[in-house]
Amino acid sequence: MNSLLIGELSPEQPSFEPTKNKELTEEFRALQATVERMGLMQANPVFFLLYLLHILLLDVAAWLTLWLFGTSFLPFLLCAVLLGTVQAQAGWLQHDFGHLSVFSTSTWNHLLHHFVIGHLKGAPASWWNHLHFQHHAKPNCFRKDPDINMHPFFFALGKILSVELGKQKKKYMPYNHQHRYFFLIGPPALLPLYFQWYIFYFVIQRKKWVDLAWMISFYVRIFLTYVPLLGLKGFLGLFFMVRFLESNWFVWVTQMNHIPMHIDYDRNVDWVSTQLQATCNVHKSAFNDWFSGHLNFQIEHHLFPTMPRHNYHKAAPLVQSLCAKHGIEYQSKPLFSAFADIVHSLRESGQLWLDAYLHQ
Repeated sequence: MNSLLIGELSPEQPSFEPTKNKELTEEFRALQATVERMGLMQANPVFFLLYLLHILLLDVAAWLTLWLFGTSFLPFLLCAVLLGTVQAQAGWLQHDFGHLSVFSTSTWNHLLHHFVIGHLKGAPASWWNHLHFQHHAKPNCFRKDPDINMHPFFFALGKILSVELGKQKKKYMPYNHQHRYFFLIGPPALLPLYFQWYIFYFVIQRKKWVDLAWMISFYVRIFLTYVPLLGLKGFLGLFFMVRFLESNWFVWVTQMNHIPMHIDYDRNVDWVSTQLQATCNVHKSAFNDWFSGHLNFQIEHHLFPTMPRHNYHKAAPLVQSLCAKHGIEYQSKPLFSAFADIVHSLRESGQLWLDAYLHQ
């Protein structure tokens, strides 16, 4: 680091940027130390083993459904639902390995990450890492968080950015109707119409051959498993139905914690404030925890990204106390209210864009 040393601050110069909350940052560091002393950064291997086993059992059950009951409509539909569940739950599990929150060594986390995202899901680990780490560094910061790159070409997001877009007289889409067309180009389309194809471009363009090999192992496995039962056309129909179901599941869960929250340019506030203003939680329940892969504790996940997910609820009261002390709203809501807030926020930002577009 010597090459970066350009001098020292004089005594009268501040050592902390005025846009950042020094007291909050220091108290969060103390909270981190408390969490580590409580053992909340230690994973329970049995939890993750059982989680992986339940995914594998569902995968086997999907195939057995067709093998035992035939390929008529109801067995076909049940198989698609089971496989969609496999894909969604494997998505949450690869997230755990990607965050290095399961094993104490990064080598094992990376290996299992490749297995789950590559062999069980057919996606590249490097692609997920590339996008997701940017998201965690600057959540909801325009041009820095790739998760909000749909602004402005598909959606007008956030109050500030939507008004700015309207004042600039830019109209890539009829944003005042975005809360309606979200149901067409959002949850149903993201995976089957975009991610499914872009991931191959990503690995080939960046020469990620190890990722490509893992992905091919997924496609070879499901092809050999289902084509003998369904034929090629039936297999393709099943595959894209599964991607459709997974896409709806994935989009609603991942957007409920961020889209309704503060979205803006990076204003260089402290890291803790950046995470808190961009995230909200969904109430804890056995179903919500399973359905969202514990991402209903999005606040805790963003503050402690390497914490094993089964410990989020233990850290939540400590985070709530920190927020209350500093006058920061700690949002937690019912699951369906969180879903509805996505649509409400899109309608609000779309109307703000329209008002600015017409009158400012």
